[in-house]
Amino acid sequence: MPRVMGERRDVVPLLAEVFRTYGFEGASLARIAAGTGMGKGSMYNFFPGGKEEMAEAVLSDIDGWFRQQVFQPLRAAGDVRQGVADMFTAVGRYFLSGRKVCLVGVFALGHERDRFALTVQSYFAEWVQALAAALRRGGRDADTALALAEDVVGGIQGALVLARAAGEPELFMRALQRMQQRLLTIG
Repeated sequence: MPRVMGERRDVVPLLAEVFRTYGFEGASLARIAAGTGMGKGSMYNFFPGGKEEMAEAVLSDIDGWFRQQVFQPLRAAGDVRQGVADMFTAVGRYFLSGRKVCLVGVFALGHERDRFALTVQSYFAEWVQALAAALRRGGRDADTALALAEDVVGGIQGALVLARAAGEPELFMRALQRMQQRLLTIG
């Protein structure tokens, strides 16, 4: 029997897991219904634009979480070292210590890349810029701060893939620790 959802926002985390598991193209309506426990009528009631609107809602939810938990704290941290440490803690928590892949990264690499290009580009650009700004406040010159921020965001994404491929989530957390040490000891 289909699940009754009170609000659209209750469905978004369930949709995220379906997209994370199957990608956009592989997330058929049957898989979405199975993953959310909702019937097609309820899905289209919440998301009249169909699967594309569902994906947009998921990406918006991820963006909102990262803005609140990662980007804004990096920008606002009076103590840059604490802001960077908090970023790594939040990232480790969000990706379940390497057990959860980055859905924005999945969308960046799949056939849906062009469909969601602006959202994906904005997410990564904002993360790099927020981290680079924090590193500049911590005394790094602009070029070094940007290079480090790009390396770290890319390293986080790569560590997620490597941990998943190796079947070793702890690898992700070890990589986060090394990146954090690198940021806090250079300069």
